[in-house]
Amino acid sequence: MTPLRFYLLCIYSLTLLISRTPSSQAQEKVKNTFRAGAATSNITPLMGVPLDGTIMQIGPAKDVHDELYARCLVLDDGKTRLAFAVIDNTMVSREVYQQAKKLVNQHTGIPIQNICISATHTHSTPRAVVGLKPNSPEHKDYLNFLAIRISDGIRRAVNRLALAKIAWGSFQEPRYVHNRRRFLKEQFLAANKNPFGIGGEIVSMNANAQKADKEAGPTDPEVFVLSLQHNDGRPLAVFANYSLHYIGGVPGGTVSADYYGVFADRIQQLLQADRQKPAFVGIMSNGTSGDINANALGQKRVKYAAYERMTLVASDLAEGTAKLVKSLEHHADITLAAAAKELELKVRKPDQKRIDWANKSKVAADHQGRLTRPQIYAREALFLADFPNTVQVPLQAFRIGDLVIAQSPCETFAETGLAIKKASPSSKQTFTIELANGYFGYLPSPQQFIWGGYETWPARSSFLEEQAEPKIRASLIDLIKQLHQKPQP
Repeated sequence: MTPLRFYLLCIYSLTLLISRTPSSQAQEKVKNTFRAGAATSNITPLMGVPLDGTIMQIGPAKDVHDELYARCLVLDDGKTRLAFAVIDNTMVSREVYQQAKKLVNQHTGIPIQNICISATHTHSTPRAVVGLKPNSPEHKDYLNFLAIRISDGIRRAVNRLALAKIAWGSFQEPRYVHNRRRFLKEQFLAANKNPFGIGGEIVSMNANAQKADKEAGPTDPEVFVLSLQHNDGRPLAVFANYSLHYIGGVPGGTVSADYYGVFADRIQQLLQADRQKPAFVGIMSNGTSGDINANALGQKRVKYAAYERMTLVASDLAEGTAKLVKSLEHHADITLAAAAKELELKVRKPDQKRIDWANKSKVAADHQGRLTRPQIYAREALFLADFPNTVQVPLQAFRIGDLVIAQSPCETFAETGLAIKKASPSSKQTFTIELANGYFGYLPSPQQFIWGGYETWPARSSFLEEQAEPKIRASLIDLIKQLHQKPQP
């Protein structure tokens, strides 16, 4: 072969190679099909909407300190879409969530099981529970309004889907998580009686250091953070998760999103995204905080002004989150998946003796006046007597790359959340959102039932069978393992 012919052959081969190899820009276009969209929808109630719960007696909404929102995030990998909506509400019945999900599905095609809607559990909001106020038209109207506005928020997030990058990580914030269930000292056991007049319980909620000597469970101090950026690097959304019940410090009758709302505003400011279009969305979801609050056993109580402490806590969480987000490497090569199941569980219905006791209180189930604690639980016994023998409990889990998000419809204890993390194939990349996709009350473990205390007393706030916790925990772990078995491209 002559040198000229060899040279021409090399040029031809190189031309073929170049023509068959996409440019780095084209590769990026093929590779990056991941999109994200975020939006908010105002869910603030009208004045007069009841703020009462199954146990708490707050009265109607009289003022609004800060607006309530459904804070929404939608993720799309080109094949699968996942939607989140975190609601500034104390708890929400499954029926309300189902109505919202059906609307989202009708308008966007997102499968029902690919939608996670959860309540933050701020206590200064309505309790969106079906049947809570059977004689209150304001309450019924709010439930319908809430479902529509949640749907609107998710649909807006879908409309804003754009090429995006994602990252996640976590940090520890132990200062604000303490177990509120505490073992009583022996000398105080005899006087410790539940609302039914029965003694012998060794655990009491929020017992002070004079009466209690140690906490009855662990805490989970992890703050998990999911960060979304636009393809050009601008902040798109931050989705955080922390296992803290709520802070409070809100005057009675006043509506507030508590520290969850303050966090959303503060993280937007810290990431310098407060004037950005489309708007950045900050989200704080509730982890496993059924037995957790911010008050340590033996810690001297500090008197805070209204809204002061929630602002302090939210600011600290936002600062830690912003620092973490700035250190993360965002990427777009991500796949999404979802898994769901229905779990049938028994209801702890009252026996005839308890019903007779409740009837003696002469409190009708729809009583509107101020009740004593025994009267509250007498009323609750009458409600539970009319409950079905079993309920269908919705459980879901999402996979975002190697990250897994379990979803529990209960006020879930920290010990359960920690156990789910430990059993997950991605133990360091797993967290749980509580009060998700429904409201099924507290979820104590069988041992916690033996010890007793507020969270175990049968009522609409705690009605699942005593074996519910291990069954729900095992089912969520199974869903997580299913997601990890699915092939990832």
